[in-house]
Amino acid sequence: MRTTRDGSVIDVERVIESGNLLGLGGAADARRRLIHGDRATFVRVQEVPAALATQVEVLSGAGELRIVDDPLTGREAVGVTEAVVARAGSTPVTGFAVDDLATLCGDDPATLTRLLIDLRGAGLAMVSALNADAPRAREWLDASGDAGIDVARLVVEQSTDDGVGLFRQVASWGASAAHVRSFAPLARATNTRVTTGYDDGRRVALARLLVDNIDSIQVDWGRYGPKLAQVALIFGADDVDAVSPLDSRDQGPRRTPLEEITRNIRASALVPVQRDGYFETCEV
Repeated sequence: MRTTRDGSVIDVERVIESGNLLGLGGAADARRRLIHGDRATFVRVQEVPAALATQVEVLSGAGELRIVDDPLTGREAVGVTEAVVARAGSTPVTGFAVDDLATLCGDDPATLTRLLIDLRGAGLAMVSALNADAPRAREWLDASGDAGIDVARLVVEQSTDDGVGLFRQVASWGASAAHVRSFAPLARATNTRVTTGYDDGRRVALARLLVDNIDSIQVDWGRYGPKLAQVALIFGADDVDAVSPLDSRDQGPRRTPLEEITRNIRASALVPVQRDGYFETCEV
């Protein structure tokens, strides 16, 4: 048995061994509603290649500008950030993965901390990601905390099992993960292991129940699509990342990204709330 931060008690072993997906999903949904009520947030992300940093035109629907290319040097990362921020106006700019930046810094925590401080000074709102399964993820997490910059999402690169070991590891980091805003438990690399809707739903539910030191469980709309995103919301997720910022009505008003995501969330018996790259509520 384990008591979570909110005082609820979870029989961890029973949760892990449960083959009752609906029961597991119900427990995860109850915990999500305890933390977030009936709200589910989403963010519309405009991806910015480094080559277009000085030319980017911010789309009216974008709540976040995300630099998507890996820099070759720390200096390049700072320069690209400054260029995008100069054109972003009030739209938050995020980018990079902490573990990739660590590689640029020769895997030295002190050098990484200095680079993250420089990126924060250049206007970076948050670092986009940190791979939870990186060999020294905890060290890089501490470096970002020392630099005073939040990490938008903890992600999983590979998936070789049901995630329980990794979820326990993330939970063991405790308050060190306080500046991580969300956890995305579905693997980004989809070609290493065949999964099913059962596997993915169970993984999201286990993440919600076992990882109690990060409030938001996230699913990537652009990567996994509306159907899996809706399953994730039913099984405990509360945040949807990477919704398109385009407002084209070429396929009719009901097929715009904004209409589709809000309809999808409502179909999960939740209330859609649009947020920005700071995880702050903005107008729909």
